Amino acid sequence: MKKVTDPTRKRYTLCILVQDIPGVLSQVSRLFSRKGYNIESIVSGETEHPDITRISIEILGDELMVGRIAAQCRKLLPVQAVKVLDEQTAIRRQISLIKVSAPDRGARSEIIHLSQVFHAGIVDVGPDSLTVELFGDNSKTAALIRLLNDYGILEIAKTGTIAMERGRSTIYGTNKLKEEYDYGKNVL
Repeated sequence: MKKVTDPTRKRYTLCILVQDIPGVLSQVSRLFSRKGYNIESIVSGETEHPDITRISIEILGDELMVGRIAAQCRKLLPVQAVKVLDEQTAIRRQISLIKVSAPDRGARSEIIHLSQVFHAGIVDVGPDSLTVELFGDNSKTAALIRLLNDYGILEIAKTGTIAMERGRSTIYGTNKLKEEYDYGKNVL
């Protein structure tokens, strides 16, 4: 059965700055679940500020849906900033580990050559397998996986997508107003 694609739906990445407190990732992901939105990818990690965590959430949707969920995220108390990035305005990357069957020298040599073409590295060599590490966007990963399928993929592990807006613009330009952020602290 052929998958029908909705032309109004495209890939968006929400970059969210939150206070680094226990349960904040769960709180943000529950918001998506309650609203019935599927998270394609979620990654959290530290920023240049030790008390701030950056969460990158990738979703498929239309502009209206993404605007609504971004507005809901801004209302959460630990959230300090939300920025919506689309495919054209973002640098998006993920890390993939791909374990491939390599039963003989010929297969091993071909897999190493393919990895070099994609600027991927070989991070583990077993008696009859190789593990390839690739850093890149979704299309680069998909292309390498298609080629490695011929050798027999044994296992794939991918990180979620991290993203940042191109150029000089930053997420810090979209912070909550100071009064809005402090209000929650004073009420509780």
